[in-house]
Amino acid sequence: MATLNTHVGQGDAHALVELVKSERIDVLAVQELPSAGITALAEAGLGKVLPHQELHPENDSSLYSRLPLTHGGPLKADTAWPQTAAQVRVGGRAVRLVAVHTYYPLGDADRWARDMTALTTVARDSGPDTVLLGDFNASTDHAPMRDLLASGGLKDTHAELGKGWPRTWPANKSLLPPLLHLDHVLHGSGLAGISVAERTIPGTDHRAVIATLAILP
Repeated sequence: MATLNTHVGQGDAHALVELVKSERIDVLAVQELPSAGITALAEAGLGKVLPHQELHPENDSSLYSRLPLTHGGPLKADTAWPQTAAQVRVGGRAVRLVAVHTYYPLGDADRWARDMTALTTVARDSGPDTVLLGDFNASTDHAPMRDLLASGGLKDTHAELGKGWPRTWPANKSLLPPLLHLDHVLHGSGLAGISVAERTIPGTDHRAVIATLAILP
């Protein structure tokens, strides 16, 4: 699975579709994806490889999947804008997916903290077969992120696999390399991380995060 903030649809649609194909991505969460961005991805052929879709440009984030999506729609949670969620069935189990985009702390730190608290409740209520992936506008150096991981019963796939300091923002800046790890794939105790990596997509200021997760017995 993968996540990418497209920078209000400015991410290169063809490059993203090629990434989905080359990495054999089964689930894609996309943030800052307006209607024009959805159209660009459709024209680039994303629907041919990820035909099942939960699209909510009015709410910022959307989900694409190779597998059928059920129980989809915006979450009823106290976040700045609704988070898009859905379920997929893998190995006879229902896995809850949440495409995350929180408010940014420099804009309103209290609003961002409330978003993180709301996501903690979502994680607890969704159970161990849950994946929250997206742009959290937070690294594990932030206390609200650590609280989300601990209280929500989640693991950060990068930390789980000992991947150190993965820098996902800001990307595509000629004079400034990525500095912060804002984009994450978090999962509950019913799953385990197998691999995780970052990829650059032209046009957006975030790097994509790609993770392979396994269902535990």
